[in-house]
Amino acid sequence: MKNEEERNLGSLIKTLLRTRSLSMRKLSMLTGIDTATISRIANNKQKAKPSHLQLFAHHLGIPLAKFIQAAGYDVELHEKNATSDLSISIETIQEILVSANHLEHQFNLEQIHHELTKYEQFALTKEGEHKILDEFEQKVDQVRGAGPFINELNKMYNRYLEENISSEERTILGSVLLYFILSTDIIPDYVFPFGYLDDCLVVQIGLGRLAKLDHKHP
Repeated sequence: MKNEEERNLGSLIKTLLRTRSLSMRKLSMLTGIDTATISRIANNKQKAKPSHLQLFAHHLGIPLAKFIQAAGYDVELHEKNATSDLSISIETIQEILVSANHLEHQFNLEQIHHELTKYEQFALTKEGEHKILDEFEQKVDQVRGAGPFINELNKMYNRYLEENISSEERTILGSVLLYFILSTDIIPDYVFPFGYLDDCLVVQIGLGRLAKLDHKHP
């Protein structure tokens, strides 16, 4: 029964409202979404927009990925990643963006890898280092916790600042941080709430590369 509920957006919203002792009117006040719109979504009479899903996730306190899945998109929620929006696949991101008319062209991981490669050498220069030191915290303030990837980015930033890391490690960390700072996104940041999902994917790629590096040099 719980599984069925989680796969039905209306049922999921009603359950969360009940368990949190919230009314639709109160949720409307929190999210800025009209009460009638919330009612239609909760009764499966209106399709939720991506921005609705993000606001519901934020104010009802469960991962965005679960709302996306309940809305009918194909999202794999692995148990170890069940609390993280980083579990959303690139295919799902693309499907959502296209269906919401937010993205006209396709994107893929090769594009993201290409962008990261451009920043690798820049990350090792004084100019790149100053860019990271001067602008990372300001960019974090701008997004105000737009996703769980912020915690990982903060860890990567602190690691980048350490003096005893290798140039390989600094290159990987710096390229990820610069991608985030410079906003040359495959998905524009203004495409709320999915504008930072390619940043999430960049963090995943960076963490994977760091893990391989640690394995190579234990």
